[in-house]
Amino acid sequence: MKKLSIISVLVLAVLVWSCSDVRRTPGHVYMPDMMYSRAYETYSSTIDTLAKEGIHYNRMPVAGTIKRGELLPFPLAKDKVGDTTNYIAARQIPNPLPPLNATQMKEAERLYLVNCGICHGAGLDGNGPLYNGGNGPFAAAPKNLVADPVVSVMPAGQIFYSVTYGKGQMGSYASQLSTTQRWMVIQYVKSKQPGAKKEAGAATDSTAAGKSGAAEAGAKTAGAKKTADSTAKK
Repeated sequence: MKKLSIISVLVLAVLVWSCSDVRRTPGHVYMPDMMYSRAYETYSSTIDTLAKEGIHYNRMPVAGTIKRGELLPFPLAKDKVGDTTNYIAARQIPNPLPPLNATQMKEAERLYLVNCGICHGAGLDGNGPLYNGGNGPFAAAPKNLVADPVVSVMPAGQIFYSVTYGKGQMGSYASQLSTTQRWMVIQYVKSKQPGAKKEAGAATDSTAAGKSGAAEAGAKTAGAKKTADSTAKK
């Protein structure tokens, strides 16, 4: 009987303890700012709220941050007003991308049409909708990327500088296009310029010359072998 009474008291104590708020109240918190962190909505005005508390946060990545799989940023800074030092130095920077395949070139064309075609035109002739043969809102025609002698011989690095920092009436496209995308667009533009066709023709001629030379060498080798065999039979 005594044992039964003790067991009953213990069961009753457990039931009372389990129904109380003791279990729901944590003990001492070592890091309260982590335990009770404040949640912020993505597009809420958290910047002003944090600034009042002395926390400066602008949602921007740390300077020098490079997205995974992205190319290194352009090594030349923007020239000061009236200075063209880096603009000229950009001529020595080659396009780091290998030749684009058909799918990549199609994407480069799409990027060009979306970002550049409105000024320079779908045919790269400078007659985009904003100029429209002189009937558009632009009074001056944008650069003709295929016929302008200055642009046609301009190296890829110098064009990249202009696209990155802006040139004349054209603003910077660094925020619209990633580093890789800018190089892709430039490769697309260079592929449409007359110089690219000449280079392609020269490469084709050299390839044909190489095949012709190899064929002649093979014929000479076969002839020499035939002569040697006939001499041996004699």
